[in-house]
Amino acid sequence: MDFQPPAEPAVFHAPLRDQFEALLDEHRSLLHDSLNGLTEEQARRSLVTSKTTLLGLVKHATFVEKVWFDEAITCRSRTEIDIPDTPDESFDLDDSDTIALVQGAYEQTCAASRRATAELTLDDLVQGNRRGPLPLRWVYLHTLRELAQHCGHADILREQVLSATTRRN
Repeated sequence: MDFQPPAEPAVFHAPLRDQFEALLDEHRSLLHDSLNGLTEEQARRSLVTSKTTLLGLVKHATFVEKVWFDEAITCRSRTEIDIPDTPDESFDLDDSDTIALVQGAYEQTCAASRRATAELTLDDLVQGNRRGPLPLRWVYLHTLRELAQHCGHADILREQVLSATTRRN
C-alpha cells in the first residue's frame, strides 16, 4: 500500500485532522499488509468459530470504508455502492477472492475514502449514515476504533497461521 506510518513523530504536533489521517493510514496499512507473504490457503484459513479469516478481515475493512466514506458521505444506498446489507455478510469469501484482488480493492477504496473527505472539515456533518447526521470527526474516530480492533484480530490470526506452518516444517 502507498501509505506507511510517519518515520518521525511530527504528527504529534500536526493539526488534529492530520493526526487522524496518519493513524487511519497506519492502521489501513497494517491490515492490508497482514496478508503479505501468505498463501491463498493461509489467508482463507478459519481458526475461529465466526466467519473471521485474514482475507475476510481485509474484505470487511473494504466494506467499513465504503459504509463510512461512501454511504455516509454520498448518501448512496448499499445497493448502489454494491456492498452487503450487514457487516457479517462482508466477511463472506467468494471463490474469486484472492489476496491480490482483495488487497487491490482495499487500496482503491481507501484512496476513494481520502478523496471523499478531502474537501470536508472535521465539523462537517455527513448525512448518509443510518444513525443520522454525524460529524466527520466521529466517522474518523469510529473507523479508527474499528480498524484498530481488526488489526489486533489480524495479528493474532497471522501468528496462528504462521506458527502452524512452522510446526509442520
